[in-house]
Amino acid sequence: MTTTLDARNLSLQDVQRCLKFEEQFNDSITSLLSLESLTEFEQQELLKIRNLFRSYYAAGKIAEGQIKFLFIAPLMNLAGFYQSSIQITLEENIAEIFVEDEDTSIKGRMDILAVNKSSASTVNTPFWILVIESKNSSINALEGLPQLLTYAYTSLENQTSVWGLTTNGMDYQFVYIQQGNPPIYQLLPKLDITRLESAIELLQILKSICIS
Repeated sequence: MTTTLDARNLSLQDVQRCLKFEEQFNDSITSLLSLESLTEFEQQELLKIRNLFRSYYAAGKIAEGQIKFLFIAPLMNLAGFYQSSIQITLEENIAEIFVEDEDTSIKGRMDILAVNKSSASTVNTPFWILVIESKNSSINALEGLPQLLTYAYTSLENQTSVWGLTTNGMDYQFVYIQQGNPPIYQLLPKLDITRLESAIELLQILKSICIS
């Protein structure tokens, strides 16, 4: 009898065991992406997002839905994700993952997925650009990593790599996920939107992912 698991309840250890992921650390984002300087307009808009986060955070816990709407959405807009060639989906169900040697299937629902329709490998298989998992501000951003890896795993059947991001609104953890035997995920240095240099790098990375 097949056991069905919800991705939301999986630990990182569960994901590594079931999906055979191998963890690596990468301290240099520029080994993977080329980062460009921000324009004056982009810096000013980024400051508005940062200041808005600080005001909400000072008032108490920020709900997951607020983080998606107030901070992630404006950042994605500023980074260039809102264009006709890119499709953004919310709360998308993943294709069921079967783990044959454990007689287990995994189901789940992604928070945010950006796909490039013009880079599709086939007509019905869009190219995944970025998968985002969000948490409320009181939860460590890394707690979204098991879900993020599970959701991204399905894309590796059709492309060699995909970017992931897990965030609680303040901390932003980028993950570079690669096809392989075993599949690999690289954890990049965590970024903090309340620190100016870190916030600038956050937007630079999002912009670079968007055009890569």
